[in-house]
Amino acid sequence: MFENQPKGLFALALANTGERFGYYTMIAVFALFLRSNYGLSPAVAGTIYSSFLMVVYFLPLFGGLLADIFGYGKMVTTGIIIMFLGYLLLSIPLGGDNTAFWVMIGALLLIGCGTGLFKGNLQVMVGNLYDDPRYANQRDAGFSLFYMAINIGALFAPTAAIKITEYAQTHLGYTAPGEAYHFAFMVACASLVLSIAIYYLTRSTFRHTEESKIHASITNKDSKSSDISSKETIQRIVALILVFIVVIFFWMAFHQNGLSLTYFADEFTAKTASGVHTMPFDVINLVMLILIVYAGFSLFQSKTGKGKGISAAIIVAALAVLGYKYTRATGTIDISAPIFQQFNPFYVVALTPVSMAIFTYLANKGKEPSAPRKIAYGMVVAAIAYAIMAFASVGLPMPQTQPGPDGLPVAMHVADVTPNLLIGVYLVLTFGELLLSPMGLSFVSKVAPPSLKGLMMGGWFVATALGNMLVVVGGLLWGKVPLWVCWSVFLAVCLVAAIFMFAMMKRLEKVAK
Repeated sequence: MFENQPKGLFALALANTGERFGYYTMIAVFALFLRSNYGLSPAVAGTIYSSFLMVVYFLPLFGGLLADIFGYGKMVTTGIIIMFLGYLLLSIPLGGDNTAFWVMIGALLLIGCGTGLFKGNLQVMVGNLYDDPRYANQRDAGFSLFYMAINIGALFAPTAAIKITEYAQTHLGYTAPGEAYHFAFMVACASLVLSIAIYYLTRSTFRHTEESKIHASITNKDSKSSDISSKETIQRIVALILVFIVVIFFWMAFHQNGLSLTYFADEFTAKTASGVHTMPFDVINLVMLILIVYAGFSLFQSKTGKGKGISAAIIVAALAVLGYKYTRATGTIDISAPIFQQFNPFYVVALTPVSMAIFTYLANKGKEPSAPRKIAYGMVVAAIAYAIMAFASVGLPMPQTQPGPDGLPVAMHVADVTPNLLIGVYLVLTFGELLLSPMGLSFVSKVAPPSLKGLMMGGWFVATALGNMLVVVGGLLWGKVPLWVCWSVFLAVCLVAAIFMFAMMKRLEKVAK
């Protein structure tokens, strides 16, 4: 699985992991922070949340345009510095008045601008690694591994956010949740320091990917051109735009995990778990399962007795830890809504080797679906996830609020739905994500015209941005329609996008060859 990959892949993946850990630590509590700290309604909080996501994913278009001119490496470094300033500003507890609100908005803009310079350009650099003929046939697998690394950071983020918030409340005297959440934002500052350190310590493995075609020609470092004809350029851009259209609706549905699905976790899902049911909420148990999966693949793939022995030892040790945890799972624990956001990255990390193994097997048989076809299947799977939510929500009451101690509206807990519902739905959504997101990134890096790689990768993120702007639909529907209607909207959106993708399949597969 890790064989025949360029060394720069792992260096860039680790640098991105640090940044993503900080980002998802913030996202885990951000929607709840907006409501508790400023007393915002679900719709207003949802508007700010989705607008921030839109900015984060829209600005890579301009970041990619700048990188095509000035080089990818410079933009990545500049982006990390700007992001750090934004998280630092957001981490200052200023209260919930108008001044604090606008400082928060300014911090979000800085984070968005920094991410715009960092995110897309780092992924273009990953794609550039596979321009080397030695690694060309490993592009899809490489992006799957890169995507997995992103989610390693995201896996630990919800636990970090909850633990640091609880610590601020119990030990530092910040009893109001809105104030304590600022300490979760401080974690993001520290993670960016780690990210830039990894980037520069490992730079020698990917320095050759930092230059763009335009910048290299301007500085006379590359006199050769690998540009394609105008006709083919237009065909490729049109194909990418068609994929971008579908991507909009996937992220609209998928990123409900931070909004309406988090509202559901907070207001409709049981607040406690006992006995063996507590085990999924301990991130250590999830890590042990991940170790078992990877060691299991290594056990069967290793070509030496020593390798097989180490793999077997890891499996035994992980099972021993799980057995010990099982014997200790006798009490009752509280379940905080943000903790559910750990399941999606857990599934991504745990299932990546499984999906890679399946597609490798199909490739060897000559039956591997093309990247566009995988994207279409991903939309179908996402639709199934929301069909489950719609069916499970039939008969549930409408969301309700009540005045809090300060007179501001506070969401009420109105039902005790089993946590297994959301755990299962996140599993299904993750299957869809693994089919769509890493394959989409790989498709863009392969199909984009050589001189427009940064811009086209920015286009992918613009599509993601528009999808994230539409995430607000979940906030607007929350409390206005029955829950099953809310989920059915996302079900319908995913199905329509899948049908559109299949209708365009011949054109897309022709360009992808």
